[in-house]
Amino acid sequence: MAKLSILLCTAIAFMLSFTLKEVVAHTGTATFYTPPYVPSACNGYQHDGVMIAAASDAIWDDGAACGRKYKVKCTGATNQSPHPCRGKKYVVVKVVDYCPSGCESTIDLSQEAFASIADPDAGKIKISFHQV
Repeated sequence: MAKLSILLCTAIAFMLSFTLKEVVAHTGTATFYTPPYVPSACNGYQHDGVMIAAASDAIWDDGAACGRKYKVKCTGATNQSPHPCRGKKYVVVKVVDYCPSGCESTIDLSQEAFASIADPDAGKIKISFHQV
């Protein structure tokens, strides 16, 4: 019976090692942009909804970021806004555009995505994010 229990535990651990993946959160900043959201660098005139983002050089990866989804969480203020984080704990956005050199943030969220996690009056926020 003990051998069976050990075998079962080993099998479960082995299966979990393939189903769980380590999530590494990065830190950065987010700003927002307003409609119209097309054309975009990734999909031209295809409408991708409003939970979208433009990637800065930090995550653009020569266009490989197109279509990637990121879970973005507001972590605090970058300016005088005392409590910029609000609403949902996080938002999941799809990268559909490029935020060109000189971009003011790591990721430029759509106005709707930004407003779901932060006060738009803040303009720019600190974030943690990871690919999902």
